[in-house]
Amino acid sequence: MAGNEWINGYLEAIIDTGTTVTEDLKPTPPVGFNPTKYFVEEVVSGVDETDLHRTWIKVVATRNTRERTSRLENICWRIWHLARKKKQLESEDTQRLATRRYERELGRRDATEDMSEDFSETEKVDPTGEIVQSETPRKRFQRNFSNLEVWSDDNKGKKLYIILISLHGLVRGDNMELGRDSDTGGQIKYVVELARALAMMPGVYRVDLFTRQISSPDIDWSYGEPTEMLTAGSESNDRNDVGESSGAYIIRIPFGPRDKYLHKELLWPHIQEFVDGALAHVLNMSRVLGEQIGGGHPVWPYVIHSHYADAGDSAALLSGALNVPMVLTGHSLGRNKLEQLLKQGRQSKEDINSTYKIMRRIEAEELSLDAAELVITSTKQEIEEQWGLYDGFDVKLEKVLRARARRGVNCHGRYMPRMVVIPPGMDFSNVVQEEMPEADGELSALIGDGSPRAVPPIWSEVMRFFTNPHKPIILALSRPDPKKNLTTLLKAFGECRPLRELANLMLIMGNRDDIEEMSSGNASVLTTVLKLIDKYDLYGHVAYPKHHKQSDVPDIYRLAAKSKGVFINPALVEPFGLTLIEAAAHGLPMVATKNGGPVDIHQALNNGLLVDPHDQQAIADALLKLVSEKNLWQDCRKNGWRNIHLFSWPEHCRTYLTRVAACRMRHPQWQTDTPMDELEAEDSLGDSLKDVQDMSLRLSVDGDKASVNGSLEYGGSELEKVASAQGGPEVQDQIKRFLARLKKPGVRAARN
Repeated sequence: MAGNEWINGYLEAIIDTGTTVTEDLKPTPPVGFNPTKYFVEEVVSGVDETDLHRTWIKVVATRNTRERTSRLENICWRIWHLARKKKQLESEDTQRLATRRYERELGRRDATEDMSEDFSETEKVDPTGEIVQSETPRKRFQRNFSNLEVWSDDNKGKKLYIILISLHGLVRGDNMELGRDSDTGGQIKYVVELARALAMMPGVYRVDLFTRQISSPDIDWSYGEPTEMLTAGSESNDRNDVGESSGAYIIRIPFGPRDKYLHKELLWPHIQEFVDGALAHVLNMSRVLGEQIGGGHPVWPYVIHSHYADAGDSAALLSGALNVPMVLTGHSLGRNKLEQLLKQGRQSKEDINSTYKIMRRIEAEELSLDAAELVITSTKQEIEEQWGLYDGFDVKLEKVLRARARRGVNCHGRYMPRMVVIPPGMDFSNVVQEEMPEADGELSALIGDGSPRAVPPIWSEVMRFFTNPHKPIILALSRPDPKKNLTTLLKAFGECRPLRELANLMLIMGNRDDIEEMSSGNASVLTTVLKLIDKYDLYGHVAYPKHHKQSDVPDIYRLAAKSKGVFINPALVEPFGLTLIEAAAHGLPMVATKNGGPVDIHQALNNGLLVDPHDQQAIADALLKLVSEKNLWQDCRKNGWRNIHLFSWPEHCRTYLTRVAACRMRHPQWQTDTPMDELEAEDSLGDSLKDVQDMSLRLSVDGDKASVNGSLEYGGSELEKVASAQGGPEVQDQIKRFLARLKKPGVRAARN
């Protein structure tokens, strides 16, 4: 069309518009025609692009050549403008996505560097951020102490006072009634042995293990004694510096009904009462230790270590009141137990909560996480798969926060406790590693003829159950708790004929007099066990003695090892599995659950097989494999002995004290903005308690008077009375100012 050649230039400009378009790019019309002014004033500023179709209709209907040309130019400009805007938006989106990918990659690299700073010396991070570990069993349990001073004999002059708390169950030093009920199990043995071992470490003067005092006719009188000595203290300490209060002690605090033994689910309403009694004991003991080793100044606890949720709840309150670091060991966790019980499908969430008070327990565990400076676990799996279920902890974020804090980078108020893996220890002093006789009939020489004096009594008690006592013994040692999964083990044994023909089964299920007098859960398991024995006609193949002493346990392991048997732990979830360590020390290969602590134990010892506790056939196959393959049995036995030293108590306590020494006070400092308050702003509640030591520490050692904590709760009347009777004007004035602070709403809110 004559006179419209300029259109080709516009169309070429539109076609050439690409991803390189910039704000300055404009198509250049032919020389001699300049529609720029019209475009800027009419097209860009005043015309809506949605009416392009209507404009085109008008162009077609226009008869005047000049007017039609102008309108065609108008359309070209608008088409070019829309195409340019579209390309510009696409370019901006592409740039935005590229920037986001770059920032995400940069953040991932920073997070990898943060986390890798705290990995152990044997852990490496590959370019994708995955952890690669070495294969040496010993190194799997070594921790990175590159920036920590390892606890040694150089610390023996420190004279530390350590508090352990384990509230439920029956706690005593000798002849522990393990397996009596679900509350008196491995945790009781662990805390007692930990107290003894810590007291023997250089630099530790006294260890107090707090538990509940019970004076009930249904249990032994020893559980009503207020104090029980476990050990006299470290032999490395200078005898001239050791006072009468050194060593490890069980301190029984009365709380709840004193004449009744309560299971752990019923202790929750009485936690506050325990805290009052424990605080009174700490104040008095601090004064006593101050007179012995503190030069007249009170010796306050170095750390408060709680075991299980109920102890964690109380330790959080004590830690805040005394401004002392808190350490937490969960042993077993409420959220994990709730998941397992729901998977079984036997109870609803409401029924589970009614039976186990599981929501109160989870609440206490969350509170303990918030208050704890350090959380000690037995395995890495416990950190990742159990503590990772809680609101107060995230595995990756905890490492990042710690690395940021170490470099002085702001963490924006976020805090998480440090998680460390310290495997429980074991006392190997009574373990004798015996090489197996060459003959297959060594048991006949031990129990069949001529040397009854060499046979422990528990052996005779067990052997009376067996028709053929010379077969290898499969040993299971646990309380009859549903989560220990003994019924699945019995089904696997009963339904596998080759296993029944090759081996006997020994079930050590605690002590019992009458099944009807046991708790409902334990009684149900025992009843099911007896029914299964009858169903599969296992008489003469299964031993289930009613009683055994704690001193009999090593002999039970020895009997199973002498028979070339196997130890099995088929629990649904096992927090650690101390019995696996004991069995390995006595030369027993293991078959264990793959859920929980046995995974790490198997990695360290390599002395057995792991199975799915829900898979009955897998349990039978693993037992049959170890019993029938003698070379494999010997290899597992030797591997266990080779690496068992990783789980000694001195090694545990050395790592424990090294980690505790790195704890820092993190409790908030008390501040007031009242001009009349003359106390320094940086004084904490713990400091305030220390300020009134001349008065408060005159409370009787046996706890006859009300605790300081109780006095504070109820208006401080007891403190004022004692201050007026025993203190001078300065002390009375100080007490009044101290109590006035606590009555203020802001301070009470901080305490809560």
